Amino acid sequence: MPVPPTPEQIAAARAALVVLDPALTEAHAKMPVFDWRLRTGGFEGLFRMIVEQQVSVQSAAAIWKRVVEGLEGEVTPQRVLATEIAALRAMGLSIQKATYGHEIARAHVEGRIDFDHLERLSDQEAVQKLVAIKGVGRWTADTFLMFCEGRTDVFPGGDIALQEAMRWADGSPERPKEKAANLRAEAWSPHRSVAAHLLWAWYGAVKRGEIALENPPA
Repeated sequence: MPVPPTPEQIAAARAALVVLDPALTEAHAKMPVFDWRLRTGGFEGLFRMIVEQQVSVQSAAAIWKRVVEGLEGEVTPQRVLATEIAALRAMGLSIQKATYGHEIARAHVEGRIDFDHLERLSDQEAVQKLVAIKGVGRWTADTFLMFCEGRTDVFPGGDIALQEAMRWADGSPERPKEKAANLRAEAWSPHRSVAAHLLWAWYGAVKRGEIALENPPA
């Protein structure tokens, strides 16, 4: 079962990040203690991430509830693969998401990835296994490893909110694109996931109007 970093480990990582990169000082200073956003891991965790993508939080919760009920609580690769696409669609999934659910389940059943022992793989190996599955992109792979596996040194550089927060931190006039964001985040290793949590928290607080940027970029 995935084990997230403790509050003490998160605090130590945040302190280390500011030393590694003073550009994170403002975010660190303004953001209070936060918990790790751990979700259910394994096959169920990845399938749920696919199901919930590109819909509102409320809609995602309703659809996932129907999926769990439709599968009678047995959200396993074998059960999903044995459920026809039409039946999955009747639970509220689009044909694309239902198909991706089958693809993820098939990858596990065929041994192309082992969701029960994914922790045996390095971050890079796990990403490679995940993105080889149809329907699983790099952003999904990175966020899955972070939220569902509790990994502390991955960074979803394709995330728009993270890119915007990075722009604020660096005082840049433009958001970095995915490749540049990932390169920028290398300075935060081995705490890239903690940096992502920090930047997300900062971005959310600014967007909600709870805090203001000290030196907003032009």
